[in-house]
Amino acid sequence: MKKLPTQVSADVWTGRTDHTERRSSFRYHQIVESMDLAQLQTSKEQICAIIGFECDEGVRRNQGRLGAAKAPNAMRQALASLPWKQSEGKRVLDVGNIRCEKEALEEAQEELGQAVSDLLAKSVTPIILGGGHETLYGHYLGVRKHIGQEASLGIINIDAHFDLRSYEVQPSSGTMFRQILENDQNSRYFVLGIQRFGNTQELFDKADELGVRYLYEEEMTEAPDDITSALIEFIEKHDHVMLTLCTDVLNAAFAPGVSAPSPFGLTPMLVRSLIRTVTAQKKTLSFDICEVNPVLDENGRTVKLGAYLTNEAIMGFLGGDNYDIST
Repeated sequence: MKKLPTQVSADVWTGRTDHTERRSSFRYHQIVESMDLAQLQTSKEQICAIIGFECDEGVRRNQGRLGAAKAPNAMRQALASLPWKQSEGKRVLDVGNIRCEKEALEEAQEELGQAVSDLLAKSVTPIILGGGHETLYGHYLGVRKHIGQEASLGIINIDAHFDLRSYEVQPSSGTMFRQILENDQNSRYFVLGIQRFGNTQELFDKADELGVRYLYEEEMTEAPDDITSALIEFIEKHDHVMLTLCTDVLNAAFAPGVSAPSPFGLTPMLVRSLIRTVTAQKKTLSFDICEVNPVLDENGRTVKLGAYLTNEAIMGFLGGDNYDIST
């Protein structure tokens, strides 16, 4: 029997109310619709669906700092009071959380994959709130199931790390992309924000061996127009694209609440620009945000930033070419 996500408490979606009827005054908590995934119907409307992955078992296996399992509901609470900037006919659903029970990471990833596939089958865009970056593998399983084995898939990762470690002993939050690339000949990987001293030489060698395309963190700040061109070029080569953000790519001054903070990380403004670029493309199917850790956060700064970046993804998917970034 298929296991469905668990609905979140209504208390999570609460916040400031400026007006109860005037839509131009609405905030997320006034428009988000909680829905059982089993009841979801295909619609011609543009819909994003939030699904949480309460898991940091992969982080534990990767010897990281725990706490990211608490991020999905924390980011929902931070999203709740953000102003809603979309017209009628564009909706956001909340289909609940998948929780990793005990140490059953692989089972939880399968459950997430099934939920992602179900959403895509209903023409709904999945917005996945991790969890450790092991969230990505469940995300991938769902996208691949939906598009079929023969379609070419481009995976765009905004991250300080390759996550290409060996999974010979067991998968973790540091192995997902190697798992994918060594077992799926129709997937390609582009990672932006790589730290020269955040990855061993062995990982750089493995990236080259597997044909990974990557940009160093310092390259990202020198020629932003070239980054956009590189992204578009990568997207155009694939039938479908998925986007994942590991928040440890951000400079630790902006995002202290992550498992592995980056002193030389990217600015939120640059990451926002990358999200806007990728989610505006018709080939992009889905988005996940990972490694936000409320337990390690300072004054909720990382949680709030994670919510703002998630909002950018939602606006990109629902607005597309009509998303006016000047407003």
